[in-house]
Amino acid sequence: MSLEITFLGTGAAFPSPSRGASALVLRREGQCWLFDCGEGTQTQLMRSHLRAARITKIFITHLHGDHFFGLPGLLCTLSLQSSPDASSRAPVDIYGPLGLRSFLWRSLELSHSQLLFPYAVHELVPTRDQCPAEEFKDFSSWDTGEGLPQGPPGRVLRLDPGEDSYLLLEDEQLAVRAFRLFHRVPSFGFVLEEKPRPGKLNVQKLKDLG
Repeated sequence: MSLEITFLGTGAAFPSPSRGASALVLRREGQCWLFDCGEGTQTQLMRSHLRAARITKIFITHLHGDHFFGLPGLLCTLSLQSSPDASSRAPVDIYGPLGLRSFLWRSLELSHSQLLFPYAVHELVPTRDQCPAEEFKDFSSWDTGEGLPQGPPGRVLRLDPGEDSYLLLEDEQLAVRAFRLFHRVPSFGFVLEEKPRPGKLNVQKLKDLG
């Protein structure tokens, strides 16, 4: 399995002419997974060897603006670059803290942005010990009232009792998990765990060597 990481932004708080806000891309077998999407990520993508259209999954660590304010614009640009049959493709999966679905839905609705491709937002429910008590905000009741338009689909992921991480996705080669971090707002780190692979033995060579 081939994995390649490209740093698109390593700045904090705000982008600069020479360094974008937080964003990096993991390229895996033709797909691109984006981790954080700070302001200026689109520009950095254009300067890189990567193709934004290859982005299939997006992971947001926390809801500070320098880590996700670039996301609505990036999705709109991806839509403008989409082919007419984009609506039939697999959705772009977006993972992040509770509140991300509401932010994206409201941003796109208020700006009259209609994406040509499907997307799903999978929200991680934080625990209260992930930030100072006075900074914790409960977004669980947002956009859940009767009569409100439906936002994008997706799962709500809670930490299972006895577990210390959230299982986000899994296939034959790897599993992706989120784990809790302490910050001024609830934050998450993401771990890619490559599964063990059986080695290959040249039986005839072993016999020849006795």
